Amino acid sequence: MRGWRMAMLWCALCGMLPLAHAQQSSAHSPTDGEWRMPAHDYASTRYSPLAEIQRGNVKQLKVEFTFDTGIDHGQEAAPLVVGDTMYVVTPYPNVLFALDLSQSGKLKWKYQPKPEAAAQGVACCDVVNRGAVYWDGAVIYNTLDGDTVAVDASTGKERWKTKLGNIQKGESITAAPLVVKDKVLVGNSGGEFGVRGWLAALDAGSGKLLWKMYATGPDADVGIGPNFKPFYPADRGKDLGVRTWPPQAWKIGGGTAWGWISYDPQLDLVYYGTANPGPWNEAQRPGDNKWTAGIFARDPDDGSARWFYQFSPHDLYDYDAINENLLLDLRIDGQLRKTLVRPERNGFVYVMDRATGQVLSADPFVQGNSILRVDLKTGRPVYNPEKKTEQGKVVRGICPAAPGAKDWNPSAFSPRTGLVYIPHINLCMDWLSVETNYIAGTPYVGAEVKMYAGPGGHRGVVTAWDPIARTPRWIIKEDLPVWSGALATAGDVVFYGTMDGWFKAVDARTGAELWKFRTGSGVIGQPVTYRGPDGHQYVAVLSGVGGWAGAIVVGNLDPRDKGAALGFVNATADLKDKTQPGGTLYVFALPH
Repeated sequence: MRGWRMAMLWCALCGMLPLAHAQQSSAHSPTDGEWRMPAHDYASTRYSPLAEIQRGNVKQLKVEFTFDTGIDHGQEAAPLVVGDTMYVVTPYPNVLFALDLSQSGKLKWKYQPKPEAAAQGVACCDVVNRGAVYWDGAVIYNTLDGDTVAVDASTGKERWKTKLGNIQKGESITAAPLVVKDKVLVGNSGGEFGVRGWLAALDAGSGKLLWKMYATGPDADVGIGPNFKPFYPADRGKDLGVRTWPPQAWKIGGGTAWGWISYDPQLDLVYYGTANPGPWNEAQRPGDNKWTAGIFARDPDDGSARWFYQFSPHDLYDYDAINENLLLDLRIDGQLRKTLVRPERNGFVYVMDRATGQVLSADPFVQGNSILRVDLKTGRPVYNPEKKTEQGKVVRGICPAAPGAKDWNPSAFSPRTGLVYIPHINLCMDWLSVETNYIAGTPYVGAEVKMYAGPGGHRGVVTAWDPIARTPRWIIKEDLPVWSGALATAGDVVFYGTMDGWFKAVDARTGAELWKFRTGSGVIGQPVTYRGPDGHQYVAVLSGVGGWAGAIVVGNLDPRDKGAALGFVNATADLKDKTQPGGTLYVFALPH
């Protein structure tokens, strides 16, 4: 285990200048140049100590090799690198490729899980997959139709497969799993189909289900017992997962866990967010709708809940709370605090005490108007009465739009700069709530939405946020929504991609553009970096537009249909003119 003292030692060993006020709290940060989990470490920093590629030489990056996956849908996964092998997971049909890095990415083997074709019909926002995790000689990932599979990393042979989701109910799985204490943690997708959200733990060796905890329902189903001690009074009480809903509504209430999971080995807690309540029409679900649109801290051994915080009680705008949780030890008001930093979809950057769930600060990182502020005494957002949605009424100019200020695409943190690099969007929307009926396996939304560019007219942003000063250090404006993840390195370089196909490197301290390369399709993947078998540093990213933001391209939707893709098409009606479908891995390196 590593606390902040070990993190300081780790930084020193990597030749970095440790910060007195901001340290990583990561128990699994490989310093050998590998990339074994989507976020690189349990603290979800997406930071690499490799520094061969630096601000001064990154402009020399060249393509080392490419690999065509043959699947032209949204490529959102982070490649894994273990030893001399790279592992790449595709969107549906969720093929796993193993590439030999000692032979310029030559294919070693591929595994084809052959998920049920019907799963494509319950994927709300493209048939994406967000990646795999490596554990004990196996590559473990999820398939769209609700399976978790473990594949032998050397041979490509299946070790085990466990069915967790039920597509007949509208369930799918798009998230990347995480292995904690020999347990594979998996969450479901399908909030727009009236499913009931859960997080499950499987035995990593056998695939046996160990526990499954829900986001709605009685305390026993949610894992709430004597050790559950939420910080705010609004989250205390018996069976709030039932009582904060209309009768029986919690059974189809959403709260899926399709985002990111972090782990603190010192506190022995896993952290993950729960998505929007269902349906979007708030009039059909009066109450706080617990335990949706919030964050759980759980004991990984048995799944029992330790605390919960709700970012958006009675969510009005589809502000899912599935975003990344960066576990950082920050010096706040002269005291070193174990914090959880969260750029949230509702437009605020939260700094929380990760032991208790107390909100230490919550500051807007976009120009929003749906929430006026966050009351630190109660922890509750103060909704703007002028922008509150209600059935049968069109509410115009709600900012941010339904994807929130940022969607699934994860931020990165550099202990060298102390900054969080947030890839996000700048969209507003018009909203009309309409009555909807639940039919298993079909959309359960109840809202008509039209999105468009937010203040300033640009649709994408990358913000370098100082979580201690609680202010942006620099901002980059992009024409299109930024839907890729971010990567930070010890070379003081930050990488991200754009939806029109540019893969960019910017100065981590100033935001100045240092290099860019035009790929064959929009970049919505998660860039990674690694040390190759030859000892040199490489950077890799998948190119392939899609996801919710790119649905107009991969779904070949009509740009005149303003409400298509749950309203996103109106915001990206020009995307077909700027990019095309793709599915290619790009790997870059300096000349050597």
